[in-house]
Amino acid sequence: MLVYFRRTLLIACAAILAMEVLSPAAAAAPSGNRGREYYEQRGDVIWEVPNKEKVIALTFDDGPDPEETTHILDLLKQYDAKATFFVVGKQVEKHPEVARREVAEGHELGNHTYDHAYFNRGSSAETIANQLRRTQEAIFKATGKRSYLFRPPGGFYSDRMIETSKKEGYLVVMWSWHQDTRDWNRPGVGKIVKKVLGNARNGDIVLMHDHVEGKSQTIDALKKILPELKKRGFRFVTVSELTRYNIP
Repeated sequence: MLVYFRRTLLIACAAILAMEVLSPAAAAAPSGNRGREYYEQRGDVIWEVPNKEKVIALTFDDGPDPEETTHILDLLKQYDAKATFFVVGKQVEKHPEVARREVAEGHELGNHTYDHAYFNRGSSAETIANQLRRTQEAIFKATGKRSYLFRPPGGFYSDRMIETSKKEGYLVVMWSWHQDTRDWNRPGVGKIVKKVLGNARNGDIVLMHDHVEGKSQTIDALKKILPELKKRGFRFVTVSELTRYNIP
């Protein structure tokens, strides 16, 4: 009986862990004590901006990348689409010319930490601020522009991280839970396309990446996503533009 009880307990624990890892909410779960509703009502963090207009914000994390970002920019230009790139400071320092092109073509740069740092409840305000400042410096040096949007790697946030970001002049931007393409894991072009097109709603913020390990599937997915969304009447806007739309 004791062995059976232990086995049952282990199975239950494993099931709970799996739910936490796989659920959309867990993809951007707080490491602090307050959840999405609290931060969203205060305007400290945004996940999407539901509204009556057919607008959607495409976002790309972890770049710039001299090859992947360049192909993505070419596609965005072809479909007259504007996007927001949440850049890593080190990558900007390595490829400032790509960051300059992003800005020159009307796209927006957001801060994604200097070296893709993950913040947890133990991260100090000094550590968080330093990551934000170093990336801000890299962006300004490369483009002459400053960033006012911040997306924490992994979507992990806490009271301290949000308060520190606000003090540094940032709005924290996550993504629509139904629009996490998981393209960084290269699940297949079809799955990426299905995730975006099958869930597209007014005011969505779509999460993609312009720098991944291995051969990117995002570019081929965009070749199908962009024309279809445009056919449906969607306009592609930056996150800053999206925030100016009123929620009905």
